[in-house]
Amino acid sequence: MDDARLDQDLIGYLFALRDQVQAELKVLLRELELTDAQADALWRLSGEREMTARRLADRLNCDASTATSMIDRLEKHGLVRRVPHPTDRRAKIVQLTPQGCELRERVIRHTAERSPFARLDHDSRLRLHALFREAAGDVPAGPASSGRDDHEEEEP
Repeated sequence: MDDARLDQDLIGYLFALRDQVQAELKVLLRELELTDAQADALWRLSGEREMTARRLADRLNCDASTATSMIDRLEKHGLVRRVPHPTDRRAKIVQLTPQGCELRERVIRHTAERSPFARLDHDSRLRLHALFREAAGDVPAGPASSGRDDHEEEEP
C-alpha cells in the first residue's frame, strides 16, 4: 500500500472511530439532556486546573461568545460556576461544581467503557497511545494540557 492510500485509510479509520464514539455517547447525552458541545466542554474542564472562558473557547475551537453562552447554560444547570481569577480581576475561572464533576465522570466512564478501544488488550492500547501521542506531536489530549498560561487570558 502506498503512503497516500495508507494516510487516506488512517484518516478514514479516525472518522469511523469518532462516529462510533459519538453515536454511543448520544445515548447518554439524551438521557442527561446535554448537547454534544456541552459534553465536550465538561470533558475538557477539570477540577484540577484553572480554565478561563477564553481558554475553553480555544479548546473547543469556537469563538468566545459561543463559549460564554455555553458556560451560561451549564451554570444554569448547576454544572459549572464562575469564580474570580486569583491574579486578573478582569477574568473569571470556570470550575465544575460537585454535580458537574459527577456528571463529567459519568460521561468519561460511559465513553471509556463503550469505546472501540475497549476491544483491544492493554498492551495494544498502550502501543496505540504511544502512536497517537507521537502523531499528535506529543501534545497531551487530556483536560490538563495547555500550551498557554491561563493567568494571562481575559474573560470574553
